[in-house]
Amino acid sequence: MWRILLTALLLAGCAQLPPSPQDIQAKRFAPVPDKAVIYIVRTPLDSLQASGLWLGDRAQITTLPGTYYRWEVTPGVHRIAGYASANESVTLTTAAGRVYFLEHTVIGSGQSGPQSTSLRQIDERDGHALVTRAQLL
Repeated sequence: MWRILLTALLLAGCAQLPPSPQDIQAKRFAPVPDKAVIYIVRTPLDSLQASGLWLGDRAQITTLPGTYYRWEVTPGVHRIAGYASANESVTLTTAAGRVYFLEHTVIGSGQSGPQSTSLRQIDERDGHALVTRAQLL
């Protein structure tokens, strides 16, 4: 009896939470007529270390493996760059009604922290696939 209870508790602990309404909406990949949309998605199988990014010169996010962020911006030039020990950056020239995808990768360990980070633009097909498997920040 106790084995059945223990197994049930372990399986319940592994159950994934249902997606939030914001996550469901973001995964529709809908463009915004007067804005550009930039998805920043962290690869699911890289380091467990958190890594921070500047979105332009004001906003900051911290990514974890298997997470993503949807950023709606005015059309024009936008720079996304790492902060702290990360030194990656990408500059995008965006257009209204378009959707862009950036893949964020972090290599490191719990003892040494992030050792290497990268940020690169990826195509729509790969971006959709990564975001679909990720969780909204």
